[in-house]
Amino acid sequence: MNNLVLILYILAFALFIYGLMGLTGPRTAVRGNQIAAVGMAIAVGATLISVRHTNTWWIIVAGLIVGVVLGVPPARYTKMTAMPQLVAFFNGVGGGTVALISWSEFLNSKGFSRLNETPTVHIVVASLFAAIIGSVSFWGSLIAFGKLQELLPGQPIGLGRLQQLVNFLLLGAAIACAVVIGIGAPAGGASQWWMIGLLVAAAMLGLMVVLPIGGADMPVVISLLNALTGLSAAAAGLALNNTAMIVAGMIVGASGSILTNLMAKAMNRSIPAIVAGGFGGGGVALAAGGEQKQAKAVSAADAAIQLAYANQVIVVPGYGMAVAQAQHAVKEMADVLEGKGIEVKYAIHPVAGRMPGHMNVLLAEAEVPYDALKEMDDINGEFTRTDVALVIGANDVTNPAARNDANSPIYGMPVLDVDDAKSVIVLKRSMNSGFAGIDNPLFYADHTSMLFGDAKKSVSEITDELKAV
Repeated sequence: MNNLVLILYILAFALFIYGLMGLTGPRTAVRGNQIAAVGMAIAVGATLISVRHTNTWWIIVAGLIVGVVLGVPPARYTKMTAMPQLVAFFNGVGGGTVALISWSEFLNSKGFSRLNETPTVHIVVASLFAAIIGSVSFWGSLIAFGKLQELLPGQPIGLGRLQQLVNFLLLGAAIACAVVIGIGAPAGGASQWWMIGLLVAAAMLGLMVVLPIGGADMPVVISLLNALTGLSAAAAGLALNNTAMIVAGMIVGASGSILTNLMAKAMNRSIPAIVAGGFGGGGVALAAGGEQKQAKAVSAADAAIQLAYANQVIVVPGYGMAVAQAQHAVKEMADVLEGKGIEVKYAIHPVAGRMPGHMNVLLAEAEVPYDALKEMDDINGEFTRTDVALVIGANDVTNPAARNDANSPIYGMPVLDVDDAKSVIVLKRSMNSGFAGIDNPLFYADHTSMLFGDAKKSVSEITDELKAV
């Protein structure tokens, strides 16, 4: 029977890997998710077989029922605009679960003194590592959720110069508790208060690390927390001798770490600098020298005329498109433009939106051809040959201050060279700054026009005007 469980686990994580491969493109992403889901179902089944002799089946069944009841409705009914915070929350639940598993193992083994009669070093270390990282991931993800849901300010909340000292002390406290527990394990176990102290210190560390991080860094933070959850799950699997948890956790940890590094590079920032916080809440700079400049408003009819006589149009989607759920309206407008012989491309910044790949997912949902989606490095050279750049709710990723203003908080961050287009039309609800809290000088440029209002409604009005031109 043990061989059957091992074979099922191998099949499960093979499906995990194959499903992950499908997530490399919108066309195969749905199938990849389905394959990974089958793998997870097999892993759960194998785990149930491995604990078939337990006397507490009702607890396992109750847990499965609670998980399904709490997990399925949000996944099915959450709008795409709220998907980033759902991802952050679900990721946090994974980390919290690992922390609870570690605490449960500590209690059941009487402070790790009764692990297979003799506590082994790797089990104790893995359990304590999982407890710290899982707790950090859980509480950090809750802060990320609160910022994305706008329950907390998107701007950094921190202690200034004392922030890193406090974080260092909290990390030191968690490690100190772990050392005391590890030393006490062979001698009959440590007091449960040391484990509680470890979890509390790690929880405070998770809160204090994410609170000072500004909204502009949230996509990177979500990816980083996801990687931490994977590593904690792998550590818990090592402690429990569970092959599926080890492999699945390492897959999540490795892929999340790679993605985090790629996104940090796309922002010209290091991961330690992001964790240190302080970005995304700088002051507002309306123009060089501090003078007040006036943005130029335009109507949907005027915007349609500019688009109708263009040879090439680049659409730059941002979180404003997600909020308005305007992706289908954008696809309809693009179809009309292409029907007039106008080439339409989409410029995708790596951190546009609130989670990795946010814009790709939205546009794929609207059946925008994948070939039309161009990454930043591939599209930036096209803006000088572009007649109209249509920016839909994208602020920080189009801000030329990142290239031109050494005093800007986002200076050095690679951005889309929208200002190189012959004409720029920006769709926004108002002149409010982006999630990073920094105003965009592009909005006041001579060749930029602002079309105010709900993005979906504005795009639909442009489409109607285009049909009449």
